[in-house]
Amino acid sequence: MQKRLGILTSGGDCPGLNAVIRAVVSHATLTYNWQVVGIPYATRGLLERKAIPLSIHGLDLRGIDPLLNMGGTILGSINKGDTLAHVEEIVAGYHALELDALIGIGGDGSLAILNQLQKQGNWNFVAIPKTIDCDVSSTEKVIGFDTAVNTIVDALNRLTFTAASHDRVMIVEVMGRTAGHLALQSGIAGGADAILIPEISYTIQGVCEHLAELRDRWGRRFAIIVVAEGVQIAADSSKEPSSQKPSCGIGQYIGDELCSCANHQIDIRVSVLGHIQRGGIPSASDRLIATAFGKAAVDLLANGQSAQMVAWQNGQVIAVPLETVLASSPCLVNPNHFLVQTARALGIYVGENSILFG
Repeated sequence: MQKRLGILTSGGDCPGLNAVIRAVVSHATLTYNWQVVGIPYATRGLLERKAIPLSIHGLDLRGIDPLLNMGGTILGSINKGDTLAHVEEIVAGYHALELDALIGIGGDGSLAILNQLQKQGNWNFVAIPKTIDCDVSSTEKVIGFDTAVNTIVDALNRLTFTAASHDRVMIVEVMGRTAGHLALQSGIAGGADAILIPEISYTIQGVCEHLAELRDRWGRRFAIIVVAEGVQIAADSSKEPSSQKPSCGIGQYIGDELCSCANHQIDIRVSVLGHIQRGGIPSASDRLIATAFGKAAVDLLANGQSAQMVAWQNGQVIAVPLETVLASSPCLVNPNHFLVQTARALGIYVGENSILFG
C-alpha cells in the first residue's frame, strides 16, 4: 500500500519554505513512491481535518518546479493560537488523514508544540528548522536566515547613499528578539558603523563617542547603525529605566537618545524594516539548505527514524533528537565570537565590555 506523508509549515514565514515542499514532494514520490499531503495552516489544518493534496497525481515535477524560488509558503502558516487547548483533536486529525508520517517546518516555538503533539499522538515525525533569527540550537544553518541577511544588506546599501548625500545618521531596526545573528551579520556585510545586539550591552555615550570619532578623525559626517529589535534600554538612558522597553520601538528610542550627543547637531532618520525581512525570493544558499533538509527528512522517515530534527553541522546534514534540540538553550551570539571580534577590528562599535549573555 502506498504510504501517505504529510507536510506543514508553522510559525512566521520565511524564504525557502516552498523549496522544502518541492524537495519533499520530488524525493518522496520519485524515490519512495509515497503520496504527499500538504496540511494547510499548520496545526489548524490538522484540527479541521482538511488537507491540500500535493501528490504526484496532482502536481508533476514541472508543476512543482516554481516552488524553488517562491517566497512564503503555499501551505499557509500560523504563529499564534490555542493549539495546546486542542491536542486530542489535532492528534486525531493526523490519524483521520491516514498519515503514515509527518514533516513539520518551524522555529523553536513551533517545534516545541509539534514535539508535544507527536509524543502524545505517537506520530512518525521529523522536524526541519527555519527562522530568520537563526537561534535554533544544534544546527549551524536554518532556512530563511541567509535571504533575510541579503535583504537587510540591500536596504543598507540603499540607505548608505542617502545618508552620505544628506550627512545623516541612519538607524536601521531589524528583527531579532533574543538573538543578534541577523543584525551582526547584515551589519558587517552592509558596512554598518555600529551594531547593537541583545547579547552585548551598550551605552548612548559610547555610540555618541563613536560617531564623534568618525566625524572628527575620519571626516565622516554620516553613519549607519543597525539595531536588533530585542536590544535593551541603554544603561545610561536619560529617559527610561533599564528594566523597561521603549513604547516607541528600540530604533526610535536610540534615535531620540542620540539627539542628546553633546555639542553636535545630528540629523537622524530611523527605518524599521519589519516584515520586509521575511519576504522575497530565497537566496541560492537557502534553496540549497531547504532542498538538502527536505531530502534528508524524507530519508529519515523512510529508514524508520522519528522524533528527529535535521540539522546542518560541519558541512553536512545530520539528525539530532528533537528532545535534545528543545532541551538546549537557544543559539545566541557569543560575545567572543570571531564575527564580533571581526566587527570591532574593523572599527565597528559593538557595545561595551560589560556583557549581557545567557
